[in-house]
Amino acid sequence: MATLLTHGLVGAVLARNPQADARQRRRLLLTAAFCAMLPDIDVIGLRLGVPYGSLWGHRGMTHSLVFAATAGAVAACFVVRKTSERLRLTLLLFAITASHGLLDALTDGGFGVAFFSPFDRTRYFFPVTPISVSPIGLTQIFSSSGLTVIWTEIIWVWLPMMVVARVMSRFRHTSSPQAEGKAQSASADR
Repeated sequence: MATLLTHGLVGAVLARNPQADARQRRRLLLTAAFCAMLPDIDVIGLRLGVPYGSLWGHRGMTHSLVFAATAGAVAACFVVRKTSERLRLTLLLFAITASHGLLDALTDGGFGVAFFSPFDRTRYFFPVTPISVSPIGLTQIFSSSGLTVIWTEIIWVWLPMMVVARVMSRFRHTSSPQAEGKAQSASADR
């Protein structure tokens, strides 16, 4: 798996909305980070004797697209009250929750990700797995192998996410009503 910090970072970047007020932004960022990390709730099962490769084992059902859709829908209900806004947020939180499995499928260890559980328990990896698999446990993250994981995540996830954040920021800035008003007044002045 990728580290929880990296999963949370991806969720927060994808959910950035500078046009929302501070309270809405904070609620959405925290919800998005939570959704991005949520699939790893299955590590509790490892301590309870759930076999790694089982349906409810690590990278099983909680890493599936069905789980991501359910988590996205439930989380959206806690963030927005208006039904009209809930569908769009559900789709965003679904994508953010599903990003967890996508990142894990880019790692070089484990049994793969059961994207299509419960219908198909096959575990998948992407053809390229550039991210070192993270050790499970907080204390192991600060070991030499944990630091190797963080380094590969910086290269393969954090830096690309900074680019994504920058592009999203530019896109939102140019498509905002204020930017459109400025562009119209600039063209009227000519």
